[in-house]
Amino acid sequence: MQSIGPAGQNIAEHPYRTITPSIIAQLRAIVGEPYVIFGNTDAMLDYAHDEVAGAEHAHSPEAVVKPATAAEISAIMRLANRERVPVTPRGAGSGLSCGAVPVFGGILLALERMNRILEIDRENMVVVVEPGVVTNDINEAIREYGLFYAGYPMSVEMCHIGGNVAENAGGGRAIKYGVTGQYVLGLEVVLPTGEIVELGGKRVKDVTGYDLLHLMVGSEGTLGIFTRITLRLRPLPTASAVLLIPFADVSSAIGAVPQIMTQGHIIPTSVEFMDHLSVQTAYAYLEERLPHPEIGAMLLVEVDGTSQDQVEAEYNGIVDLCVEMGALDVYVGNTPSTERRMWRPRQSMAEAFKAICPVQSIEDIVVPLAQIPDLMPELDRLSRQYEVLIPCYGHAGDGNLHATVVKRPETPMEKWEAELAQILEDLYRAVVRLGGTISGEHGIGSKRARYLPLVMDPTLIALQRRIKRVFDPLNVLNPGKIFPP
Repeated sequence: MQSIGPAGQNIAEHPYRTITPSIIAQLRAIVGEPYVIFGNTDAMLDYAHDEVAGAEHAHSPEAVVKPATAAEISAIMRLANRERVPVTPRGAGSGLSCGAVPVFGGILLALERMNRILEIDRENMVVVVEPGVVTNDINEAIREYGLFYAGYPMSVEMCHIGGNVAENAGGGRAIKYGVTGQYVLGLEVVLPTGEIVELGGKRVKDVTGYDLLHLMVGSEGTLGIFTRITLRLRPLPTASAVLLIPFADVSSAIGAVPQIMTQGHIIPTSVEFMDHLSVQTAYAYLEERLPHPEIGAMLLVEVDGTSQDQVEAEYNGIVDLCVEMGALDVYVGNTPSTERRMWRPRQSMAEAFKAICPVQSIEDIVVPLAQIPDLMPELDRLSRQYEVLIPCYGHAGDGNLHATVVKRPETPMEKWEAELAQILEDLYRAVVRLGGTISGEHGIGSKRARYLPLVMDPTLIALQRRIKRVFDPLNVLNPGKIFPP
């Protein structure tokens, strides 16, 4: 692995100590010998990266430790403070910001053993889980109670709920149901210094003191380690439908989105946007025919509700509005099989571009909804200037778009590596000019830390650094994340 940390910082300069045999012996005494990996280079590789491509983002831990309880994590953190060893918490490793990558080595705290659903409380409409529970498993477990957890992201079948809370993950359904943080009612947290605290609970309202609960949500594993999570649930929808709507251009497609909500008085479950390049690539990858030969952009709209009549009334209203706004056609999927088929191109988007070239940078920009059409010429300009592909797709309902910078197969790696940082800076500056920011749901991590000053005032950065120091005086918990060096 390369020895360069965030934003080019040489890890030899960091203030941390190397893990010694004595420290390993203490870790094994805390969690048990089978749950400490040390001295096995091959076994470390799986923990050296998340889903961000590129060897420059990968960093091996010195030890992987797999605790099973809050008390064990507390003991590990107290040891880490005594010995000045960095600790990086990790869930499924499905993140896209290098937030769970141990950029300074040290201890990788793998929470995969903490994977129990502890309580399903139907009367209070909450579920209590450990951080290593796969998010999709929550809904599988509570379906029989007529409930569902609505705050989940698109990578629902692989991500862990602890990582979702750490990133305040969003997803395609945020327009109607919101993001993870809106469903977090309580947390048990191990602080960086080893204390265990309880924040919130099963209460819907609580304004007793500072809202430390929601300070933790989205803190990217830098302020504490979640060991128990209490989530608010909602009644399970009993009917749904999906609309696939091609338009001739981006402006027409985006112009329809606010009309659905303001003129139609309908809040869809999802409104996904795909530009021409994205649609063309995804359908070619799936070997399917395009929905319309003149397609310039496409919306994928989902509605759900408590009755089929309600859902039909809503999607018929959306059909009428979109036709008025210039839709080339409207396809309705109101059975499980047709809904899955219509979602398939959107869900296959990332894989489709990996088939063109696996070397890419998946971005997570956010702009105000009305500025999405203004963003497209900027992406086209950058694509031509740097000779890269920049498909744009994502969550049109909240302006959160995955503008992915993809290396053309014929481009030399030397050119890509030399120019990527400048491409991203130019992209982020364009987003800022449109009133946007650099991440909506993936987080800053170490991948975007160097770019934080582009979107955040130095006073705010300094204030957040001071908050970090209050929680973590020795900076041993997930160092190298969020803040530029």
